[in-house]
Amino acid sequence: MAIAEGLIQSGFISPGQIMITRRSIEKLHALEGKGVIVSANNEDALNFASLVILAVKPFQVEEVLQKLNDKFKKGKHTLVSVVTGVSIQHIARLLPEQVSIVRAMPNTAIAIRESMTCLSTKDVNTEQFQAISEIFNQLGSTVKIDEKLMDAATVLGACGTAFAMRYIRANIQGGIEIGFDAATASLIAAQTVKGAAELLLKKQTHPEQEIDKVTTPKGCTIAGLNEMEHRGFSSSLIKGLVASYQKIGQD
Repeated sequence: MAIAEGLIQSGFISPGQIMITRRSIEKLHALEGKGVIVSANNEDALNFASLVILAVKPFQVEEVLQKLNDKFKKGKHTLVSVVTGVSIQHIARLLPEQVSIVRAMPNTAIAIRESMTCLSTKDVNTEQFQAISEIFNQLGSTVKIDEKLMDAATVLGACGTAFAMRYIRANIQGGIEIGFDAATASLIAAQTVKGAAELLLKKQTHPEQEIDKVTTPKGCTIAGLNEMEHRGFSSSLIKGLVASYQKIGQD
């Protein structure tokens, strides 16, 4: 639903070019009111579209795809899976041979068209990949990666949203302690993080280059940074990322 909303908002595609299937179609009434076609039958989606996005829980993948196996057509359909933890190889075993498959890993910022989406492929030509990249570029930014890095992409790009939020929350709490009300502290903290990220994205610089610009000799910035590092700031973040990655491997 977030993908459909984002594509409609971008103007990239008209609502009538989108079909969404769901068992509980009453939850799709808002989108239907905007012109999106809705159905409770997954076969309708394959008859309607050549590009199919699979957005279900991991345990539902086999049930859904096995029922549709003979409806997928080589050369006609491209399947894009946004399902966490289910490999292209696994999906390919459930589909006819040589159906084009793309695995996509967006994050929750897709709801506001600011997702970082990682893509990997099987049997997808350049034209198909460009079309799919263009779709997800309407919803943020994309990067093509080797599928073996998808678990790492989940940690860095999806879990990373929660890690960033926890950093912002700590900033807000610190801001309150030094005198701001919660609303003002929240605004300053969130906008500051947004601005820092935009500096890196637009100027293509390394974080340390931007850090150097605000750390003056004997200044307050370096005093704060050094105290954070003494308390294990960077090492805690790195250990957290590794712990999340190891957890995916265990599951």
